[in-house]
Amino acid sequence: QVQFVESGGGLVQPGGSLRLSCAASSSSFSLYVMGWYRQSPGKQRELVARIYSGGNTYYADSVKGRFTISRDNVKKTVSLQMNSLKPEDTAVYYCNNVVAPSSWGQGTQVTVSS
Repeated sequence: QVQFVESGGGLVQPGGSLRLSCAASSSSFSLYVMGWYRQSPGKQRELVARIYSGGNTYYADSVKGRFTISRDNVKKTVSLQMNSLKPEDTAVYYCNNVVAPSSWGQGTQVTVSS
């Protein structure tokens, strides 16, 4: 089964930036619609950004204009640049295939706090 490994999280002050990365093990990665999800305590996991194989992107309203998703099909990675971070962005962030999800990785914790 495809594995995804997330990294890049941490503690940042409000208004700060972080860049998350996700590495995939599949040779078919370039065909995937890849997404970044997040889950905070007591809430359901939500899709915040997705990117199609050709590069088209979609963002949830809550992150539009602040987050940018990108992918490198050669390196089999997908990234999430997060700017102007807010306390409500605090969550564990995961990546996965949007259309045919694999098992979830460990995720990477993002904490936005002063």
